[in-house]
Amino acid sequence: MAESPHDLARRLSDQAEAVCRHYLSSGRREGRYWLVGDVRNTPGRSMYVRLKDSPKGPAGKWTDAATGEHGDLLDVIRESCGLIDFKDVADEARVFLSMPPPEPEPRQQQRQSPAPHGSPEAARRLIRISQPIYGTLVQAYLRERGITDLRGAGSLHYHPRCYYRPDEHSPTETWPAMIAAVTDLDGKITGAHRTWLDPGRRDKAPIDTPRRAMGDLLGHAVRFGIGGEVMAAGEGIETVLSLRQVLPDMPMLAALSAAHLTATLFPDTLRRLYIVRDNDPAGDGARDSLIERANAAGIEAIVISPELGDFNEDLRTLGLDALRMEARLQVAPQDVARFMALPA
Repeated sequence: MAESPHDLARRLSDQAEAVCRHYLSSGRREGRYWLVGDVRNTPGRSMYVRLKDSPKGPAGKWTDAATGEHGDLLDVIRESCGLIDFKDVADEARVFLSMPPPEPEPRQQQRQSPAPHGSPEAARRLIRISQPIYGTLVQAYLRERGITDLRGAGSLHYHPRCYYRPDEHSPTETWPAMIAAVTDLDGKITGAHRTWLDPGRRDKAPIDTPRRAMGDLLGHAVRFGIGGEVMAAGEGIETVLSLRQVLPDMPMLAALSAAHLTATLFPDTLRRLYIVRDNDPAGDGARDSLIERANAAGIEAIVISPELGDFNEDLRTLGLDALRMEARLQVAPQDVARFMALPA
């Protein structure tokens, strides 16, 4: 019979220092603790692992003083190795402990098999192991792009070591990433969008394709706020979040590309749709297709256009007040009164 997580964690705690030397090799022992930067084996001293049982707690327990994260040695294995499924964590722990593999479980009790690469289930698992964005590199990245009001941005997450592989012939790299949940009209996660980040520049990572999506995207989107009678739809996450800086209470969605924007599914309650246009040929095509689909469904369609390439470029170049004036001139008066934030 397979060991429980508690049993494996206890076995690992008996060899706490050996576990740390193997999985947290960037750290070092000081007294009764192992010090390292974080659970993902970053150099530093903010995380400490208790190496011996003491009145303060059992061996193997750790705390990161910088983030408040805490856990046991199974968490260390999961995060330092970049694993998602507990089965993989347990298998790695057994290898370290030189334990035999567990006996096969009855068919009805067997654990779920690994999710196919790029599938909706793989996207859901990635989102589950990510964390909120507040106080992370994602928040710093968005702030660098002029986006500071993050009300309703619960669809965004942060993963400090997200896998990136340029192509099938290249080694896998890890970079911090903004993880956005793609959902259907019922709120079910169907996919995920990854934006890999450079922690030194608070910008996108210097890789060939710093943005990639996975899962089932067609008709679905990254959503900000709960849709109702009025909604705005655009292509990029940063574009939509930029407009939300002046219309923070308007429900919006990011379809992630012009092609996916044209396929956006409308909620039954929708009566007026604002099309957040990117100023390029693809944006023009998405605008025209979406207007046609909205009109056919009896939905009023209103186009909001930027002065420059997109609304994030407007926000960063022209400033918040100019963006507010743009929106005021293009949004219906009743929606200005309902959704627009007053100047500070």
